[in-house]
Amino acid sequence: MTPFVEAALLGLAAAVGLATLTWLASLVQRDVSLVDRVWSFVIAVPVVAYAWVLPPAGDTRFTVMAVLLVLWAVRLAAYVSWRNWGHGEDRRYQAIRTRNGPSFPLTSLVYVFFLQALLAWLVSMPFLAVLARPVAWTALDAIGAAIAAFGFIFETVGDHQLAVFKGDAANRGKVMDRGVWRYSRHPNYFGECCVWWGLFLMTLPGGGWWSIVSPLIMTGLLLKVSGVALLEKDIGERRPEYRDYIRRTNAFFPGPPKKGTAS
Repeated sequence: MTPFVEAALLGLAAAVGLATLTWLASLVQRDVSLVDRVWSFVIAVPVVAYAWVLPPAGDTRFTVMAVLLVLWAVRLAAYVSWRNWGHGEDRRYQAIRTRNGPSFPLTSLVYVFFLQALLAWLVSMPFLAVLARPVAWTALDAIGAAIAAFGFIFETVGDHQLAVFKGDAANRGKVMDRGVWRYSRHPNYFGECCVWWGLFLMTLPGGGWWSIVSPLIMTGLLLKVSGVALLEKDIGERRPEYRDYIRRTNAFFPGPPKKGTAS
């Protein structure tokens, strides 16, 4: 077995291991939403395994990427935990629980926890790519790091602005269309995608083009699965004022509000 394959398999085992521990905790608390709180760490733990098998030896590229990863993972886990605290199990998981009845524990293990572990492992691929073939720092690395850092800051600002808005009782029932939310209906998701596309760019000097699976999966999840598509599935019917927000504001890429509509 080559060191690359050993690192990849150990990383997958680490992701599955953390997901399994979280599943056991969810059985005790009857709350599958715990998986959302640890999602960022399920992505991060394989990186530890990669570095164990393929030591970075002070590599600048990996160090910068690792710092960005730690900041991203800790912030996201803390924010999701704070946001979900005291709200019980997410309605998505409640629906799955209702449909599956007594078989739900096993179903959730396979289709929620193991599936997310597999996706998290694939998302972590840029880190395996840079450790597998270390090369000198290049201008492309600087560009990628800048994009990732921008994305981290942008999503942090977006989440903070939304939290402050929701924390004001005077805004109850209103649509958040201020700050960065004036330019994008999902600035936090846009920032998240920037993080992973930026990290991917940093793999290219060493030939890590194959790790493009990482930003593609993250972008697909945020746009088509658990992000924009899910959140806006029927929101226009439930909240008519949101329809106007949709008309005047880009869904993903930030841009100036469209003219001819209310501001």
